[in-house]
Amino acid sequence: MTTLILIAKPPLPGRAKTRLHPPLTLEEAADVAAACLADSLEFVRDAPASRRILLWDGDQPPAGAEGFEVVRQVEGSLDVRLGAVFDAVDEPCVLIGMDTPQLRFEHLAVPLGGWPDDADAVMGPASDGGWWSLGFREPTGDLLRGVPMSRDDTALQQRRRIEEAGLRLRTLATLTDVDTYDAAMEVAEADPLTRFAATFRYLDSRVALQG
Repeated sequence: MTTLILIAKPPLPGRAKTRLHPPLTLEEAADVAAACLADSLEFVRDAPASRRILLWDGDQPPAGAEGFEVVRQVEGSLDVRLGAVFDAVDEPCVLIGMDTPQLRFEHLAVPLGGWPDDADAVMGPASDGGWWSLGFREPTGDLLRGVPMSRDDTALQQRRRIEEAGLRLRTLATLTDVDTYDAAMEVAEADPLTRFAATFRYLDSRVALQG
């Protein structure tokens, strides 16, 4: 079995989904983030994982995190924070974020359905050049520390780091993160049954009326 890690932060105005403002207000953008978080927590709860870890950047765990091991993020840049959790897990694991509320089991059938014999690592690229999932058969934070994050070449740089370590990489499907307004619209249309999609459609209709 595989440990599934969700990295997330509190959906607070001015802190979460700020690139949706404008046209959304910061409060509305936080509502979108809250829906993304709820969908992501539900996915992890339902997934066939041996452990469920919430890598949390806040004080009080969110509603829906019951049954999760809540681990506070360490101080430092994103690569340092991610590296720390990969150091702390001593079994096969995969990490996802709260930016892909459209996520379904088929997107992570490998490795959640069984770690492939021909892969030491898995990565799901994001359409913006980052990645939405990253996992290792034998996790170590050294595979992340020093990799530039939140850039349009992050997935490429991470791939190079994995290959330079002599590991075999399985590439998963490319997904779109909910970062910009256009990306949010794309994700809402791709899976209209999520909490995120319902929240975003409502707010988008208000934007249309105001415009």
